Amino acid sequence: MEYTVQKLGKLAGISTRTLRFYDEIGILKPARMNTSGYRIYGQAEVDRLQHILFYRELGVSLDQIKAMLTDPFFDRSSALLQHRQQLLDRRNQLDALIANVDMTIASAEGRMAMTDKQRFEGFKKQMVDENEQKYGKEVREKYGDDAVNKSNAKLQNMTQEQYDEVTRLAKEVQDTLAEAFKQGDPASELAQKAVDLHRQWLCFYWEKGKYSKEAHANLAQMYVDDERFRAYYDVNQSGAAEFLRDAILIYTGAKQ
Repeated sequence: MEYTVQKLGKLAGISTRTLRFYDEIGILKPARMNTSGYRIYGQAEVDRLQHILFYRELGVSLDQIKAMLTDPFFDRSSALLQHRQQLLDRRNQLDALIANVDMTIASAEGRMAMTDKQRFEGFKKQMVDENEQKYGKEVREKYGDDAVNKSNAKLQNMTQEQYDEVTRLAKEVQDTLAEAFKQGDPASELAQKAVDLHRQWLCFYWEKGKYSKEAHANLAQMYVDDERFRAYYDVNQSGAAEFLRDAILIYTGAKQ
């Protein structure tokens, strides 16, 4: 079956302007133009649009979607399985948060007593699931499933005091790093303080006694090599991820 821009837009629930934009940026070209100059889309384009909308719903940028779909090794079946798993993960996140809200309502109405641990269970589960979606594949390849599973379990089992502390540390790392970055010297006292705070933050997630300078240095390089990690540290200052890496390499002795 073939569709005009208007019919495909109506079918997919998106505007004709969006479809024209997708054509302009080369992410979804029509199958052909008819004699009147209208864009005509076939089944292959419908299938491609479905993938685009799946990835867009999962927060993937259009540039990344285009790169995946134009990859000659793109596997549609594997992509659909990946979509499905990501949607299941999202559903699990929502289920945990809904359960948390239900318990909070019951507690407020005096129908049950809610422990402090229960109050934050859904948020911790959401954090674990989001980290898995964003970074799970790379981190598991680098450190192994066992290490990542133990780290996730450690987060899930944190007390409220530990959760508050690790949240505070994460902010202090960013604030201290920002000030050190302005000085421009990764070997400075302030930069090395940022790294030590970063080490303390890591130890909340890594298995007890498993911290090593080599692992810390390897992680620092991944912050620069992986654009998602780099974006986290570069969010306010471009180059902050590289600065942190250099400071960590000095701290760990990997860079003399």
